[in-house]
Amino acid sequence: MSIRLIVGLGNPGPEYEQTRHNAGFWLVDQYPVNLAPDKNFKALVGKTRIAGQDVWLMEPQTFMNRSGQSVGAICRFYKITPDQVLVVHDELDMLPGVAKLKKGGSSGGHNGLKDITAALGTQDYWRLRIGIGHPRSLNLNQNVADFVLHRPRREEQSLIEESIADSLQAIPLMVEGKTAEAMMQLHSPKKT
Repeated sequence: MSIRLIVGLGNPGPEYEQTRHNAGFWLVDQYPVNLAPDKNFKALVGKTRIAGQDVWLMEPQTFMNRSGQSVGAICRFYKITPDQVLVVHDELDMLPGVAKLKKGGSSGGHNGLKDITAALGTQDYWRLRIGIGHPRSLNLNQNVADFVLHRPRREEQSLIEESIADSLQAIPLMVEGKTAEAMMQLHSPKKT
């Protein structure tokens, strides 16, 4: 099954633009597509071609914990099945510079994923997890909610940008339905 929808998770508004929680938006923003507001989906939406296929790009504008409203609406309208959805989100349990693909599984406490799972009625959609680190793993004295709503330090930002660039190389394989190859490419240690 190939990917027909890439959803970047984040929070709308300039005050959140540079925060760790917006890592999903950061990836979608790398595509040279003008995302337009769509009130039916409560999201910024655009279409692009990846690996010769039409793929929808979406940034829900509902705030993170209501992302399922947007994802559910576009999936119903365009008859996109959960296994054709790739949700890109920040991941506390991975260090900056790490990105991993997985299908299904729990939300890991991520409110955006919880809401998408509820809207789709299943956990069986693809996730592209962009590591942002955890305040404890980065030796920061911050609670998680405060941490994700702040800007990464400069060295963390450059590592996150590297993992986004690596992810963008793997996404065409996902679109072609070559999920095992995409995972191998993204999860393999980098050659220096």
